[in-house]
This record gives sequence, C-alpha cells and structure tokens, in this order.
Amino acid sequence: METKKIYLTKDGFEKLNIEFEKLTGNGRREVADLIKQAKEYGDLSENSEYADAKDRQAFTEGRIAELEHILKNAELIDDEHTNCNSVNVGCTVKVELETGEMEYRIVGSYEADPEKGWISNESPLGQALIGRKSGEEIEVVAPAGTIKYKVKKIK
Repeated sequence: METKKIYLTKDGFEKLNIEFEKLTGNGRREVADLIKQAKEYGDLSENSEYADAKDRQAFTEGRIAELEHILKNAELIDDEHTNCNSVNVGCTVKVELETGEMEYRIVGSYEADPEKGWISNESPLGQALIGRKSGEEIEVVAPAGTIKYKVKKIK
C-alpha cells in the first residue's frame, strides 16, 4: 500500500519536530512520574489518578506515533521552487467568486487553517483547484450549495 504524501511547510515541519522532541523527552518522563505517583495512592482498581495517568500515557504514545509517521513521510513544500504555472501545493491562488475575491494558499492537511486562508490540498476546494490555470472556472459543491470560482492569479 502506497503511503500518501504529507505536505508540510518548513515551519510546519519544525513545529511538529519540536513537539515530537518534547513528547519523547520530558513528556514521557512526566507521564511516568504521574503513574509512579498515582501507584503510591494504593488500590489501582479505584484509583482515578492512576486511570488518568494511564489515559495520558496512551494519548502521549499515540501522538508520538502519529508525529513519527508524519515526520517520516513528510514532503517539504519548497516555496522557491514550487511550480505555480498551474495551482499546486505551495502555491497561493487568487479566485473570484460572486461575492468578491479571495486568496488561498494550498497546503497539506496538517497545516490547513481556513482563518489564515490556508486550505488543504485534500479539501473539496483544494482538490478542485489543483492543476487549474489562470482563467479557468470551477464549481465546488458545498453545504450551502454549488459555488463557482474563477482562477484569477497563481503565485
């Protein structure tokens, strides 16, 4: 089975790497200390501190495994060498709608942030924009209905 590409900006990669280092270092030690401390309270079957510490351990280990997978399979978006003759991951695209113009940066799903105008290449709009050129029109089905976009500029 082929692993799908995980696109990250350099900053996004660094942030996830820092989180990974914290969790594999102090994060694991803190959870182990919580478990040790909770064990000292006695009967583990009725010990909520122990149950909470074990839950935190499971979350921490799950997040470490997820970050390990992301970082191992990450493909960095190279802002300087991204081909933006057509819409691609790493490109910023200005589109025209009936209500005006919007600008979006196409990024991987782990960095999508609609408030910043960063949309995932896997989102319905991101998928519809990939491969399009200036002047092309697309339609995207959204909960509010079908929305028409016209690609104005790609950079």
